[in-house]
Amino acid sequence: MRHNRVILTLAGASALAVGTAVLLPMAAQATTEAVACNETALVTAVTGANAAGGGTVTLTPGCTYTLATSHGNDGVNGPAGLPIITTPITFEGNANVITRFPAAAAFRIVQVGTTGGVTFKAVKVTNGHAAATGHNDGGGILSFGAVTLTGGELSGNVADGLGGALYSTGVPAAATFTSSTVKSNIANRGGGIASVNGTLTITSSTVTINTAAVNPGGIYYQAGSASLNTSTVTANVATNCSGSPSPVPGCIG
Repeated sequence: MRHNRVILTLAGASALAVGTAVLLPMAAQATTEAVACNETALVTAVTGANAAGGGTVTLTPGCTYTLATSHGNDGVNGPAGLPIITTPITFEGNANVITRFPAAAAFRIVQVGTTGGVTFKAVKVTNGHAAATGHNDGGGILSFGAVTLTGGELSGNVADGLGGALYSTGVPAAATFTSSTVKSNIANRGGGIASVNGTLTITSSTVTINTAAVNPGGIYYQAGSASLNTSTVTANVATNCSGSPSPVPGCIG
């Protein structure tokens, strides 16, 4: 009788294992639903990610998200197209574009708060315009937190102040570019990138054809730290990095 009990117990464990084995593949099939290809859906997704303390916003492959109005404004730094990023949010892209509607009022695309961080993967951020009087830095992105661009592009953005593509500032601020391009942006100074008292790291990337009224046209760098790793800063007007308050290591001209 004891022998039978052992056999029954083992059989029950075996059945449980089989049931578990059947359930696991089903759980593994769960996927993150892509954000529908429209402005409302994207804004809702960013708002939800902020409320959740951060997360991943998966974009519809190949979609261009066009922002017709601003959805973020802290009352100090002027309007931003997306809600202000206050938590760590990753935009998981696949040949995506986030842009301002050409006829829309001027606003930058993204503002990152001191507690926030934004990661763009395979995303182009374009046609932002920072024009608010006295708060006109960062045409594409204004960041007081962390910005990471991987396999992406910042292009066609305008800042009436510093940093056509990006203005990154403050002790918590860190901007990291990997296998990315910063091109054809315009600013009063620092047509491509402006980094002030932050950390700037550019790896396997290109900063090119950016324009500034006052040099440098490529990278404006003041205090903090900056590094160029297998990256090029070329064909920017006026100058690539010359005239920056601090020398950009490895940047010529």
